[in-house]
Amino acid sequence: MIASEHRELPVLAVLCGESRPPDMRAVESGAVVRYTDAAGLAEALSGADALFVYDFLSTAVPGAWHAADRLRWLHIASAGVDPVLFPGLRESDVVLTNSRGVFDDAIAEYVLGVVLAFAKDFARSHDLQREARWRHRETERIAGREVLVVGTGPIGRAIARLLRAAGMRVSGAGRRERIGDPDFGVVHESARLTEVLPHADYVVAVAPLTEHTKGMFDARAFAAMKPSARFVNVGRGELVVTSDLVEALTTKSIAGAALDVFDTEPLPAEHPLWTLPDVLISPHMSGDFVGWRNALVEVFAENFRRWRAGEPLRNVVDKTLGYVPSGNQGAG
Repeated sequence: MIASEHRELPVLAVLCGESRPPDMRAVESGAVVRYTDAAGLAEALSGADALFVYDFLSTAVPGAWHAADRLRWLHIASAGVDPVLFPGLRESDVVLTNSRGVFDDAIAEYVLGVVLAFAKDFARSHDLQREARWRHRETERIAGREVLVVGTGPIGRAIARLLRAAGMRVSGAGRRERIGDPDFGVVHESARLTEVLPHADYVVAVAPLTEHTKGMFDARAFAAMKPSARFVNVGRGELVVTSDLVEALTTKSIAGAALDVFDTEPLPAEHPLWTLPDVLISPHMSGDFVGWRNALVEVFAENFRRWRAGEPLRNVVDKTLGYVPSGNQGAG
């Protein structure tokens, strides 16, 4: 699997699963590239200078970390870094970068889409159409409705801008409270989440997964929401205590949910979320627009060029915080 290598070139391991990343020619001309799946990752990491985790849902990196004897840089092809942010990486000198910026607008469009789907009752219209039933109904306006976006990074900001453009009133929830934010107006402190949830008609979860955010949407949070509120999760499945969400939907404590991410993926066929009314499910695809794979490679290739040239890398993750701090995304 590992070809003859010229040590004057850096060695790059690429974790790619069943399919390789497209158009890696710019990278391949400047490195010895070892493409591998999870089973071969330890062998590929031995002597490697850098690792590109193209298969960003893989959990194979911690188990192969013992073989990373030369690694200096790890890039993951996603905004979320939780699959690779384990103690061994945190405690090492390996620089971690992510693909922040690729999925922002696509996920914002997804959120606007599901908000409109709920307000205009598209799912029920589709069901009635299949039954050839003409049933007039009134639907909701979204203009003036209150949205709380939990997570104030670039994706959250893209969501806020698009929903504001549609006439919605948007606020945010993040690590620190502030006013006068250009995208959110007001940002509430996440520690006070249950105090602000009762005001929202739509709650959008897009926070990074950290020790502080895991399970933040639990029975207490859902009980604080309006019975007419809808919950949208485009962040991480582990932000939610799924059994508490099922209970809230079953008892009508909230009016509906649009879910793109789950704590177990694929979502098991027997899971109750599949058949609950007023639930929209998509298979972790809210950011996957036509051409997204090429966009991910472009981000990595630019960072690879910078790395070879000794220039500052883009999207350097603070391994203590678990995300790229505001203002540290780099040039470009």
